[in-house]
Amino acid sequence: MTRLDSSKKAPRWKGARGEWYVVVQILLFVLVAFGPRSMGWMPEWAARLVGATRVAGLVLMIVGGGLLLAGFAGLGKNLTPLPYPKDDGHLVQTGAYRLVRHPIYCGAIALALGWSFYVRGPLTALYTVLLFVFFDVKSRQEERWLSAKFPTYLDYKKKVRKLIPFVY
Repeated sequence: MTRLDSSKKAPRWKGARGEWYVVVQILLFVLVAFGPRSMGWMPEWAARLVGATRVAGLVLMIVGGGLLLAGFAGLGKNLTPLPYPKDDGHLVQTGAYRLVRHPIYCGAIALALGWSFYVRGPLTALYTVLLFVFFDVKSRQEERWLSAKFPTYLDYKKKVRKLIPFVY
């Protein structure tokens, strides 16, 4: 019995398919979007940079949103909110998945970073770092499941970066 087979038998409330990752992910998204952006003791971003940070933020949000949507579209019927692959799924290596192994995560990180620039929030930037670390951890588990299900995943992993195209 493979590891994938054994995890199917555990009750859902135990999170055998990655349910808890989804809960934490939602909480981090809420924190990025609505959490405090700064504390009184934190230095403010320079006023002369407002225009530049807004433009950089908008660009990152547009690029991130595009990558996120391309990741959703590329998965098609494979799309699931859980990191555990669908039983009838297949490995996608085309479109945005040719650029980065986790384009949805990459797009969400770029959106969050863009938002932190746009609102000039040092705490929002910190939440974005937490989101990056979380997606790195989540993707490790997801990739264990993908490697167990798809023998060609290891070759794909050698060719395409995980979270930041051409970098990481």
